[in-house]
Amino acid sequence: MKSVTIKLSLAENVKSFVNIVNRYPYDVDLRAGRHVVDAKSILGIFSLDLSKPITMEIYTDSCDDLLNDIKPFMA
Repeated sequence: MKSVTIKLSLAENVKSFVNIVNRYPYDVDLRAGRHVVDAKSILGIFSLDLSKPITMEIYTDSCDDLLNDIKPFMA
């Protein structure tokens, strides 16, 4: 499992982020405080406090391709 911090401040960023994450077969969660949502769910992401950085948890160790694709969102 790998964890990275991301920032999703605009609605169009959320849409773009979800489209990228949905291309990969492994599970990805977003954690903000005690709330955890599926990173592939737009509605789930909008239920988080997007004004603060969010922890992204990727449940695989071979995710360099995903990390490359989400570089614009890394905090």
